[in-house]
Amino acid sequence: QVHVVESGGGLVQAGGSLRLSCVASGTSIGHMAWFRQVPGKQRELVAAITSGGLTDYADFVKERFTISRDNAKSTAYLQMNDLKPEDTAVYSCAASRRRFTSARISASNYDYWGQGTQVTVSS
Repeated sequence: QVHVVESGGGLVQAGGSLRLSCVASGTSIGHMAWFRQVPGKQRELVAAITSGGLTDYADFVKERFTISRDNAKSTAYLQMNDLKPEDTAVYSCAASRRRFTSARISASNYDYWGQGTQVTVSS
């Protein structure tokens, strides 16, 4: 059975930092990504990373967030700096069994999703 578990969310003041972690266990994992969702809005891609370390970011987080991974630990990280109140959302990790050459892939290609972790940024 595959488990995807996020951790690291919380409450932070604007300008602060948080580091999210995502452990995907139970199978070999290829592509990984972080998404976020605010109630009443569509889920949106934050950042994605291939098994080889190629990355892609949404425009609204470029140069503030960094995605990375440790393949030996089947873990992906999202370092979030200079957080803004509009970054407040539930952040979810997604993982695919497959490997892709391009970092940005359709959300339908992800096989496993975590429950999400709340990130709240106060002004």
